[in-house]
Amino acid sequence: MKLKKNFSKLSETKRLHGMKVPVIGLTGGIATGKSTVAKILMEKKIPVINADLLVKEIYTRKDTKDFIRTNYPDVMNEAEIDFRKLRDKVFTAPVVKEEIEAHIYARLKDAFLAAYEKLGRPEYVVYDVPLLFEKHLDPMVDLKVLVYAPEKIQRARLMERDGHEEAMADLIMDSQLGIEEKKEKSDLVIDNSGTKVELAEEVEQFLRQVFE
Repeated sequence: MKLKKNFSKLSETKRLHGMKVPVIGLTGGIATGKSTVAKILMEKKIPVINADLLVKEIYTRKDTKDFIRTNYPDVMNEAEIDFRKLRDKVFTAPVVKEEIEAHIYARLKDAFLAAYEKLGRPEYVVYDVPLLFEKHLDPMVDLKVLVYAPEKIQRARLMERDGHEEAMADLIMDSQLGIEEKKEKSDLVIDNSGTKVELAEEVEQFLRQVFE
């Protein structure tokens, strides 16, 4: 599919990681269905780069393990990172969270560009990134697309999916920008408040709107 010209809005100097081709930012809130939409797009041969997978790949690198081992040896299980211990430490110590994120994000550009090369350097790319707005990446993408479900549905899905009580679900949701605020900041919205069939039609409508 070819991206419509009017959705190439940014210059190379203003675009994420200095990309020469348009970047579509695909985001959502927890349990709104962003990953499902990304999977549908990939099935339709749309080039997608997943931010979470990039981060996971960086965590497997020797330099990251060495950084964790040197600064937080208590979260290492022999040669590997114990991610449960790491999550507990990050959750209770904001300074640790900042230091680890700084290490990870300093390496994201190279990981992103490597993923783009692996895709065969397509004429555009969809960046599947949960924290598009929270990390202030939104000015650096050509198009901001939100997978949306209202908070009531979002909360119910999160509780059913992960077995959380309502209080914990609210705590998790409160750690992200509210879905209604994300909706206001987005250029396009894919509504996932209905059935799987309705979501498929929403995706088709998005494709018709953005591609030719």
